[in-house]
Parts: sequence; C-alpha cells; structure tokens
Amino acid sequence: MKVAVFGGTGFIGGHLVRELLLRGDEAVIVSRSASSPSVPAAARVTWRELEEDPSPLEGCEAFVNLAGATINTRWTHAAKRRILESRLEAAERVASIVRRLERRPSVVLNGSGMSIYGYSEDRTFDETSPGDGDDFLAGVIREWEKAADRIAETSGIRLVKLRIGLVLGTGGGAFPLMVLPYRLFAGGRVGSGKQIHSWIHIRDMVGIMLHCIERGDIDGPVNCTAPNPVTNSEFGKAVARALGRPHWLPVPSAALKLVFGEMSDVLLKGQRVLPEKIVRHGFTFAFPDLDSAVRDLLAGKAARR
Repeated sequence: MKVAVFGGTGFIGGHLVRELLLRGDEAVIVSRSASSPSVPAAARVTWRELEEDPSPLEGCEAFVNLAGATINTRWTHAAKRRILESRLEAAERVASIVRRLERRPSVVLNGSGMSIYGYSEDRTFDETSPGDGDDFLAGVIREWEKAADRIAETSGIRLVKLRIGLVLGTGGGAFPLMVLPYRLFAGGRVGSGKQIHSWIHIRDMVGIMLHCIERGDIDGPVNCTAPNPVTNSEFGKAVARALGRPHWLPVPSAALKLVFGEMSDVLLKGQRVLPEKIVRHGFTFAFPDLDSAVRDLLAGKAARR
C-alpha cells in the first residue's frame, strides 16, 4: 500500500509514516522541505514540487492530511490567522492534487479536532453530536472540515475527518510537558482539576488512521480518543503513580491565563468525547485506560516503535 502523508514530519504524521514503513508499506512525506531527516527511509516531495508535477503521488491508495500550523502558541491575531489559513490552504492544495491525478486515492483522511464540540464538564460527545462550539478553535475546525468536504464533493472520494483528541506520546506532543512537573516533584492539578481530558495513546492514534484507510465503510467524522476520558486530577494522579511522585502542587488558572492568554482554555476547559464510530467498526484499543497508556509511555516502549 502506498500512502501520502501531508504534514508527515510532524508528531502524529511521523509516527504514522514509521508504522507504515515497519509494515512494509510505501510512504511519501509531503512537506515544505524535502530535506527533513525525521524518517530516513521515507520518500519525500514538497508542496511546490507537487504544484508543478503531482505524478509522485500517482497510485497512492490513501492521502492523510495532517498539515497545519501548531496551536501550541499564544493566540495573537497573527497566530490565529496562521492557524486557520495554513489548514485551509493545505486542504485546498490536497483537493487540487487529487483532481489532477489519473489514479486517485480511494480515501482521504483529513485532520480535524474534538474542539469542534465545544467545552463542557457534564455533556458527552460522540460523532452524532452537533459541532457547535463557539470559541476560536471550534470555528477553525468547522472551516477546516468544510474545506475538506470540497475534496469529496469535487472528486467523489471517501473522506474521513479525524477529530483528534489529546494525543499522548514521547518525542513530541503535549505529554512530555505534562509529565515534566511530576519529574521535578512539583506536579498537581491544573486549574480546578475537574476538566475532562479526552486522550489517546499515539499507537492507537496511528491504529485508527490505518483502520480508517483499510475499512471502506468508514467515512465522515471519527473521534480519535480513547474510550475512557479522565479528569485533569485523575490524569495527574496516573502520572504520579507511574513515576512514584507526589500529586500535590496545583497550578492556578490565573497563572495559565497570564502565560498563555486565550489558548489556556485548551488546558483549563474540558470535553468528554467518545470514539463510538471507530469502536462500532471493529477497532480494538491497545490502551483503553490511562494507567496502561502512561506506564507504557514512561517505560519508553512507545518511543521504540
């Protein structure tokens, strides 16, 4: 199987590419630069090269679009514009490439996010829930999904929208930063500690993407979260248990708002998001509970895969 991964040098994309290569599949990384050494055995092509000649992607069975500027920054006006425009531009470029190919992929997986549902401490969201969040990030996700819809509308290709939760892994993502205070004996709840974290182990994140590629009956939104969300306090206690450290020093909401501004909502507010569609379509989680996921990550097993 040949798969093109747009944004394949990022945290999630890099793990997907490595797993494809381990399986003996062919992976093509699409990025701004063709010289990235993140996955040495993978083929590479730049966006600019594909604008001139899309033929390196002929015969790909699937496109996976994870390209977009990071949200892990202070949300200035410039940063907000970059976060939105980078995602819309990538989706439009993918649609253009698809239209120009003679042998088109059978499926496009497009990145999205659980933020589309909005924040809540008491509601539970699945793929049938309305994406009616009213904050900046929910608006970005809605526009991103609309841009992805045009891929399917203009080509008739099966489209999967990956509504990604808090991805836990080593070598990138939020997990190393979340663990650091505990390593320094300074871990504790963040804000109230009651906000829900809908998380997923990186190995299961990759597994869901591969499952969506291989199952022709999956389309539309797919929640990429583990089946057992936890509160922020429960998350911290799991890390503390795995490291043999105390869970005692809280981080006040005001301090996070001062440092991160509007972006602090991602840390201080929560969502209980369940992966009902992927479970219904036969996916089995390797790490359905947080304790097993944290133990695996802190033992370094995920980093060796």
